[in-house]
Amino acid sequence: MPNLQDSDVLNRSISSFLIPAERVAHVQPDNNLEHTLLVLVKSGYTAIPVLDMSYRLKGLISKAQILDSILGLERIELEKLGEWKVLELMTTDFACVDDETPFERVLSLSINHPFVCIENKQGAFMGIIPRSKILAYLNGYFHDKRKKSRA
Repeated sequence: MPNLQDSDVLNRSISSFLIPAERVAHVQPDNNLEHTLLVLVKSGYTAIPVLDMSYRLKGLISKAQILDSILGLERIELEKLGEWKVLELMTTDFACVDDETPFERVLSLSINHPFVCIENKQGAFMGIIPRSKILAYLNGYFHDKRKKSRA
């Protein structure tokens, strides 16, 4: 097994993992939950960023949050989807770093978050780094190391 302390695996730039903002499904704080649920279902994501009109990150919204909000005691209260806004439900507790954060920090955050949001120094949303990209990279890295050690 390779020694991570001696390798450059943790020194890789996070920019190579970034899915740019223009390719990330998102909603705005004033969107209703019906629109948001449609975006989530169509995108295939379980959670997406909430951005204001200036592309500033305000929070995250998930399918689970929406579904939980419409489950009543005796029925699913679908009317809430058109009435409630993202702002009322979104979470503001999420993983976010700037674009110069070391890979090791992003890796650590990805343990408990499906993706890490990236902002530039001015606070503009740049995109996300999904956990799946980090795992694919590490898997490839260790696979290559194992191949080389056997050769």
